[in-house]
Amino acid sequence: MGGIKRSAKSVRGKLFLTLCVVVISIILFLIIVNSFVLEKYYQLTKSNTLKSVYNTINLYYSGKIQVDSIPDELDKISIRNDFDIIVKDENGVAIYLSNKDFLLNIRKIIDFWGMDRMQESSLVEETDKIEIRKISDTETKITYMLLTGKLDNGYITYIRLPLSSIEESVRISNRFLYLIASIVIIVGGFAITYISKQFSKPISEISAIAKKMSNLDFSQKYMVTDDDEINELGESINVMSEKLEKTINQLRNTNIELERDIEKKSKIDEMRKSFISDVSHELKTPIALIQGYSEGLVENVNSDPESRKFYAEVILDEAGKMDKLVRQLIELTRLEYEKREFNNRIFNIVELEKEIVRSSKVMLEEKNVQVEFDTEENINVFADDFYISQIITNYLTNAIKHVKEINGEKHIKITNTVLPEKNKVKITVFNTGDNIAKENLSRIWNRFFKVDEARNREDGGSGIGLSIVRAIMNNYGNDFGVENKVDGVEFYFEVDMTDAKKE
Repeated sequence: MGGIKRSAKSVRGKLFLTLCVVVISIILFLIIVNSFVLEKYYQLTKSNTLKSVYNTINLYYSGKIQVDSIPDELDKISIRNDFDIIVKDENGVAIYLSNKDFLLNIRKIIDFWGMDRMQESSLVEETDKIEIRKISDTETKITYMLLTGKLDNGYITYIRLPLSSIEESVRISNRFLYLIASIVIIVGGFAITYISKQFSKPISEISAIAKKMSNLDFSQKYMVTDDDEINELGESINVMSEKLEKTINQLRNTNIELERDIEKKSKIDEMRKSFISDVSHELKTPIALIQGYSEGLVENVNSDPESRKFYAEVILDEAGKMDKLVRQLIELTRLEYEKREFNNRIFNIVELEKEIVRSSKVMLEEKNVQVEFDTEENINVFADDFYISQIITNYLTNAIKHVKEINGEKHIKITNTVLPEKNKVKITVFNTGDNIAKENLSRIWNRFFKVDEARNREDGGSGIGLSIVRAIMNNYGNDFGVENKVDGVEFYFEVDMTDAKKE
């Protein structure tokens, strides 16, 4: 239980840290925007306002907008926007003045444009008709923007707009953001603690189930209550538990049957040891993968839904491989150590071959290879079509895995040759590719022998397909084998054409 608590705490800690990082990142971003963008945006807005008022005044004095009294309209603009406005005629006489003090300041500025010892001036924008400057009065500590513009009728207008202390506004805004960040982290901490507790509870339950499964206890099942990723994982664990329980029960039942027959068969002890050894050896890797991915889910190694789904799919896939491997081992054991009763019947082997090729379409398309047939359309044989299909499938799958382009050719060929003298049909599956080493030609039929160990887990092979072929053929007493050709490898086996049975 200590490991489960540590896992839950780990999830809560990660969620809390994630929240803090997100909140702090957002606050830092807003502070940067406030510090470097807000002031420029404020200045641009005020500059556009000055130009808009200048255009309005220009329209008044050019007569394009008719009003009863221009001074009255300018008073309204001045009061509404807190502007100081001066309009001078072509002789320099002020014909409109919204603020007498502004006129005195304007004279001072005009006498020595912005270079008065008590003034600091910087150019903001300049065109043919207007000039906008940002002016700071070092005596009064007041900053304002001054637009000087020439109207279409030759008059000169001055518009002054006081600027608020944007730097102080930025500092106040940043302090407010600090306060909000602290509140969000504190409140969010309590919220995330509660949420993470609810979130980690099902993970802890799944962890407990997985731990029991590792001890071969499949009694506990996860109760699915919702349709989210965690519940999907829980459902996957249930499916895996059922498959493992079924597999283990099959192994136990098989072992019990073997123990009951120990007095009747001299090889039963050897079979049991070999079977258990093979199972324990081959199941170590998938069990290790299942355990590793389960621990990854418990420790929340990948927190996004897509990764959790991938982990669950890997667990299901490995459980399916274990189930398939155990079934194959059970079947191989029965074929090798028991006298099998086959359900023989007459069927067209050509149709069976073509059906198997159709079912392997995806694998063939992945290797970009076509299967060629060299056969008559109808060849009836007498055998168990289930086991014969296993042989053909194993041969074809093996050919697809190892087919390569040789001398500009890449193909798989299935040939059916009637042997009248033996009343049999010889079926061969040829693929272009590398030859099998001479020392391995006889060893490939042994269980779990793999020519290419590195590729086996990738292509999903169990290493017992050819062992099953050998066991089936030994039960029928028919010939089978493999031969190296000039540009590839050819597997073959024989099957009866009549109902003649081997004694």
